[in-house]
Amino acid sequence: MASHLHDTLSFIEGYVALYGALALFVIIALESLGVPVPGESALIAASLLALRGDLAISHVFLAAFLGALLGDSVGYLIGHRYGTAVLDRFGQKLGLTPERRARIESQFESRGIYVVASARFVVILRQLNGLLAGSSRMPYRLFLMADIVGCAAWASVWGFGPYFFGDLFKSLHL
Repeated sequence: MASHLHDTLSFIEGYVALYGALALFVIIALESLGVPVPGESALIAASLLALRGDLAISHVFLAAFLGALLGDSVGYLIGHRYGTAVLDRFGQKLGLTPERRARIESQFESRGIYVVASARFVVILRQLNGLLAGSSRMPYRLFLMADIVGCAAWASVWGFGPYFFGDLFKSLHL
């Protein structure tokens, strides 16, 4: 993990130097739409850059929170508008097998707000959260309320966590 995090830190450092927290916002928004970019790793790296003094931690949190919320909401709108056609076409490429998709969709029907609120902490589900909620016809108001909670929790854990517990990361020789 240390090597991956170091590589991610090196990768985004140049973008952050040019664009600040906007680079993090774009990376996380894209990840939330299902684009295979390292959003969570970028958030951790940006938090460590804030620890170093290169970014304001409040900007890191806001970029992560708003990027996740925007990406999930756009995903929801795509899922709601185009339904299962997008999932039928791209689901397999994103690791969403028909069996996994059926299981996730049944979870959205029975426990939608809990799935949405916790999805940011689960790989694949984090990337497809909005799309699946929209295609499952979850009411947007419920989706948005649960997503706000999930995005805030995720941005807090992976944004503030490394920032406040940076000494643990220093022991990894980053």
